[in-house]
Amino acid sequence: MVGAMMNARKRLAEAGLRVTAQRIAVLESIPAGTHAEVDQVARAVRSRLGTVSTQAVYDVLHALTRAGLLRRIQPAGRPTLYENRVADNHHHMVCRSCGRIDDVDCVVGDAPCLDPFDAHGFAIVEAEVVFWGTCPDCGPADPTVGDSGAALGASSTATVPAAPESEPR
Repeated sequence: MVGAMMNARKRLAEAGLRVTAQRIAVLESIPAGTHAEVDQVARAVRSRLGTVSTQAVYDVLHALTRAGLLRRIQPAGRPTLYENRVADNHHHMVCRSCGRIDDVDCVVGDAPCLDPFDAHGFAIVEAEVVFWGTCPDCGPADPTVGDSGAALGASSTATVPAAPESEPR
């Protein structure tokens, strides 16, 4: 725990953010390889610090996302999730049955991983790709999955990260 806290302190300082107990607790509540909902993060922070408002957790999540320490993802029909894998332009696989989410490295070439047919004059700096299917734990393979293993009809959107939306208090 001490090593993780030192790492969180260092990451906050390097990002130019004040080092606070709430920011450390939020960073440490999202382990590598996980995709955490706000309620999960809030429970973990409260277990460490006691009473912390949900709005305070949202505020910290937004500050850490703006600083590039966390990534916010929003698969269609799912709650907003946060992850700490931010140093690359990876994508996600979502199980339609159980909701499991796994990281997927870039599908082709260098970031931003997509070369759109027509970029409409945009300078693309990031691409979000979500593959939908059925995970191995949920039974037979999804019939829409081809021999290559990529879901047919996978959605992709090229985006530039926007300022986080304000969450309800």
